[in-house]
Amino acid sequence: MSDTLVNHPALARALAEREYTTLTPVQLAVIEPEAEGRDLLVSAQTGSGKTIAFGLAFADTLLEGADAFGPARDPLALIIAPTRELALQVQRELTWLYHYAGARIVSCVGGMDPGAERRELARGAHIVVGTPGRLRDHLERRALNVASLKVAVLDEADEMLDMGFREDLQFILETTPAERRTLLFSATLPKAIVTLATQYQKDALRIATRGEAGGHADIEYRAIRIAGNKIERAVVNLLRFLDPPGALVFCGTRERVRHTAAQLTERGFATVALSGELSQSERNHALQALRDGRARVCVATDVAARGIDLPNLALVIHADLPNDAAVLQHRSGRTGRAGKKGISVLLVPPSRRRRVEEMLGKARVTASWGEAPTAAQIRKLDQERLLDNPILTEAASDDDLAMADELLKSRDARTLAAAFVKLYRAGLPAPEDIEEEVPFQKREPRDHKDRPQKSRDYAPREPREFAARAPRDHAPREQAPHEHAPHEHREPRGSKPGDMQNGVWFRLNVGRERNADPKWLLPEICRQGEVTKKDIGAIRVFEMETLFQVAAEAAPKFTILVSERKKGGVRISPALDQSGESTARPRTPLAQGDTPGDKPPRKPGFHGKKFDGDKKTFGPKKFGPKKFGKKKKPA
Repeated sequence: MSDTLVNHPALARALAEREYTTLTPVQLAVIEPEAEGRDLLVSAQTGSGKTIAFGLAFADTLLEGADAFGPARDPLALIIAPTRELALQVQRELTWLYHYAGARIVSCVGGMDPGAERRELARGAHIVVGTPGRLRDHLERRALNVASLKVAVLDEADEMLDMGFREDLQFILETTPAERRTLLFSATLPKAIVTLATQYQKDALRIATRGEAGGHADIEYRAIRIAGNKIERAVVNLLRFLDPPGALVFCGTRERVRHTAAQLTERGFATVALSGELSQSERNHALQALRDGRARVCVATDVAARGIDLPNLALVIHADLPNDAAVLQHRSGRTGRAGKKGISVLLVPPSRRRRVEEMLGKARVTASWGEAPTAAQIRKLDQERLLDNPILTEAASDDDLAMADELLKSRDARTLAAAFVKLYRAGLPAPEDIEEEVPFQKREPRDHKDRPQKSRDYAPREPREFAARAPRDHAPREQAPHEHAPHEHREPRGSKPGDMQNGVWFRLNVGRERNADPKWLLPEICRQGEVTKKDIGAIRVFEMETLFQVAAEAAPKFTILVSERKKGGVRISPALDQSGESTARPRTPLAQGDTPGDKPPRKPGFHGKKFDGDKKTFGPKKFGPKKFGKKKKPA
């Protein structure tokens, strides 16, 4: 990188040592002559080098032409970040960038000892980096003096607003001098960010480098169709198939983080978890394990993963889908950083596909849709990776060759090769079997004509048949003789779909008038007859009664048991009609000369212990001669 790009020799030397040969677009934009000394509103993708960008942007303001800083007193720059991890990361980046300029940089973040931070602030600092809550606490306790502040930086401002830090940000900015420079960096610029910028910035230069026409060019988006109950299996197979050096799995809740991390650890993946329930020390250990390579998979919530910068993070898996396009961009931005390529995979249940497509459209990214890798595909890929394994391609030492000669004397080559394959596979987590899922296209309507009906299918009401009948005599309707005598046995008619073959029909003395329903009739039938559900066939509910079938082998015992039960409201008896048709007659008032049959319907009111009438006909509470109805007229 040419020194002409960065005017300060100390910063140029630090960048050269880090092998910064070229600057990113956002870094070039903030050091343009038109940006010098102005407030900046910068929209840049996550991982595009924003930390170095604002470090270069305020160098002229802090150093004022000097090669190095003077003694540390009150801070000259205040950088506000949404999370502890991001604040500490910013501190590390600025420490090496301003190393040769002699800058003293102090962090103030939640989870750390506030007393130690106050002592560090008392010793003086050129730059202070912190989270909103902790910085406000130090300001209220007068441990942090911002009277000499020249620059205030809001890093990931959209995330801070999403996390509810609006009041803290307003308090901090209103405490700082009015003549300060305000640099606002954000991955997205929603309306709330623009409003905040209008309120606290003056004549801000807006810089947009994130590309309005598309998403992050270094991130490949994939959408995997998967059933909701197979998401964990899909995560396992994706990790095995892609085999990334580092992966980040996003879950929606702390409980899901614990569960998913435990499942991946049990399957053999080196996994750590990040969630809000961890202490700062536990979080630091987890992140250090990822940086050291002792762990390759991190399972985290959105809040816990904000701001973390992990080396070699090549894969992001959305086990739980993001809430909106902004969250999708922040999650995916953990990979594809500093010019490296990354993959962002969304696991999409069938019911969420349309919502995911809308979210991808709002994020201006295009995802390739596909299926989760299968176990067979992973095993085939394992064979290819084994043949290309460096242990086979690299030259062996003399000791290795000597040991190989000894092994060949006692074992044949095929046995040794098989043992090598076993050792190779033993270190790999087993892939999961994922059956083929139903495609997302609209399913064809089923043909019900040839579909066999189950024996327990139930239709609440049988369709009425209005067949032409032979003319009757002109006797009054109520005096017409019944088509069948009450105890006459009719020949069985043709069976209906769902009838049990050779089933014996029984009768229940309840029907639709008493809200009969197979849901509660079936348990009652099984209880009284001491049978199981498989012994019961079709159930047909009529107006006054219910008919049902019992398997022929269970019918004799069933008949004996139900005949012994004389008590209870639900009575079971053998059906007189073995066709499954009701023999009950409709209830009609008796005419003069009729033989006693069904009783006429009762009038509304009290009948024994049951009230079956309208409340308007309810009589007086006192029982006596004038219980219900009108007074009897004298004869």
